[in-house]
Amino acid sequence: MAAIVAAVIGCVVVCAGLVGALFTGGGAGASAGCAPPPEANPSTSASAPAVVLAPPAGGFPAIGSWDAEQVAAAAGIVGVGVRMGLPPRGWIIAVATAMQESSLRNLPGGDRDSVGLFQQRPSQGWGTREQLSDPVYAATKFYAKLLEIPGWQDMALTDAAQAVQRSATPQAYAKFETDADTLVGALTGLTGALAACLSNIGPQGWTQPVHGPLVSGFRTHERPGHNGVDIAVPKGTAVHAAASGTVTVMTCNASTADGAAYSCDIDGSADIRGCGWYVDITHPGAIVTRYCHLLVHPAVQVGQHVLAGQVIGISGSSGNSSGPHLHFEVHHGDPVDPMPFMAAHGAALQ
Repeated sequence: MAAIVAAVIGCVVVCAGLVGALFTGGGAGASAGCAPPPEANPSTSASAPAVVLAPPAGGFPAIGSWDAEQVAAAAGIVGVGVRMGLPPRGWIIAVATAMQESSLRNLPGGDRDSVGLFQQRPSQGWGTREQLSDPVYAATKFYAKLLEIPGWQDMALTDAAQAVQRSATPQAYAKFETDADTLVGALTGLTGALAACLSNIGPQGWTQPVHGPLVSGFRTHERPGHNGVDIAVPKGTAVHAAASGTVTVMTCNASTADGAAYSCDIDGSADIRGCGWYVDITHPGAIVTRYCHLLVHPAVQVGQHVLAGQVIGISGSSGNSSGPHLHFEVHHGDPVDPMPFMAAHGAALQ
């Protein structure tokens, strides 16, 4: 068991370090990083503090034809998207939109009463002129509107942008998709080594937490109180966040039948109660995913923002468990069956 833990924790540490470079800032030569928000739940409030992509020493460099000021503006837009829990596709749509609307500059004016990075208009209900001059507020309002568009993740970029902006030139956003993708990749490092730490993310920003056969279903006749599904995987399998969000629970939950505390660092059994080592992640839309029976202390902490596909721990058999597996739950207020939910979100469980 020690060898399994050492080998898999090595992967977790490497991936956590790469993700840390994105979310907390790296050392010399690291990609730009960002500090996670202090609140435990993702927010779409325009007044909530934004995640800030920290510039490298000496400030943001020019990237391609985009100067340092424009790159800094793109970093701010991405930071808001991270704080709000949008997948990278959303960041790219937002950056491309601002490229078209303002050339990534916080303009004091524009056509009619348009203002700011996204050239939003007070007369159209986006906010006051002062509010729209704040890049964090403007980006938050853009993302909030994008999230209201059904199926935006599956749209062409220019169609998704137009659904938000309602521009007189609806196809104009398309020409900036490549540049936006390049800028977001350069700012976040979501290529190369970090990409290897993330599982295959679907177009809606969801992915399977593990790959394995289903061995127990949701609220079956035999187990009507089973509020999730059990997926059989070998002990020590990397467990991935099913979508971007914020860790709201990370704890050991195990006890004997008489209520005495039981360690989560050893295998449980059918006689032990509780989820063992487990993690809850809260996602936009008040959706919560739960990951139970982890082998050792999870690789995340409460309040930490995680990316879809990020390694959050390794599978085990802690708590009420008769063998290695991942117990996976989805809650939308009440527990919902993860099988149809994940299939509907482009990440069908195997």
